[in-house]
Amino acid sequence: MEFYYHESDDQILVISADGGLNAGNASDFVDRIKELVDAGLRQIVVDCGALDYISSVGLAVLLRLHKTIATHGGNLRLAGLQGMVSQVLQVTSLNKVFHIYPDVEQARLSFRDPD
Repeated sequence: MEFYYHESDDQILVISADGGLNAGNASDFVDRIKELVDAGLRQIVVDCGALDYISSVGLAVLLRLHKTIATHGGNLRLAGLQGMVSQVLQVTSLNKVFHIYPDVEQARLSFRDPD
């Protein structure tokens, strides 16, 4: 899995993930996000449009990140889920835990305060 950082603005970070999220790369993913959260970032969108595989370890990592970010007063959004990754989240009912959006733009806009 490769990670690409795209800062949408000064408060929201978009991370594009491609390939798979599994035991082989989960700890690297967690470490990178934890560094960002510890540095004060509170709004993160993970672009899953090119993510084609997620293992049970990958699911556990997303849950742990969700909890860590929430503990620090922030929010994690998932965007662009497709295929097997989307199905896994539905079958495990994790689609009810995460804030999921069809694309990065809608996920990014969801952080705005309602007028």
